[in-house]
Order: sequence, then C-alpha cells, then structure tokens
Amino acid sequence: MSVKKQFLKTKPVCKVTFKITAEQAQHADSVRLVGEFNYWDVQSEPMKRLKDGSFSQTVNLEINKQHQFRYLLDNSKWENDWHADAYTPSTIGTEENSIVVL
Repeated sequence: MSVKKQFLKTKPVCKVTFKITAEQAQHADSVRLVGEFNYWDVQSEPMKRLKDGSFSQTVNLEINKQHQFRYLLDNSKWENDWHADAYTPSTIGTEENSIVVL
C-alpha cells in the first residue's frame, strides 16, 4: 500500500495516488477507495486494476487538511493503508480509519 502526493503550485489541491498491491488486496476482484472526500460512498467508482493485479486511483484533495479513508475489497471487507500518515478511531465499530495529511 502506498500514498503518493503531488502538490500543485497553481491550485490549493494535491493529487494523491492511492495504490494497493494484489497481495495486500487479498487478490480481490475489485477495490474501492472510500473516505470523507467521497462521503464514504461504498458505491464509488472502483480503483483501476493494473496488469500486475494491483489497484490504483488518483484523486485531488484539499490541502491543509487531514482526510480519512479505507479500502473496500470486493464490497465486503475493509482494509486500512498501513503506510498512511496516521490513524484515527472510526465512528463505526472498533476499527480505525487511515489518514492522509496534506
């Protein structure tokens, strides 16, 4: 799992690329990036599956903020990004959410 940040000079946003390997995705058929930035929409567009079986998605996120997110595997299992900037308790259950800090 990885999070790559590309800050834009002309806009108050950062292009953030989220990537999860096939092994980390537990060989799921689909992975969705779900977080505050898409209102935790579990029906959001799935991440793009790459030739090596990994998944990737780039989104523009507002800078000077922390954004919570998780990965949804095959519409049934939640996973954190273990290389996230931080973690915070979820408001649902006993799980934690990953955080990207911009």
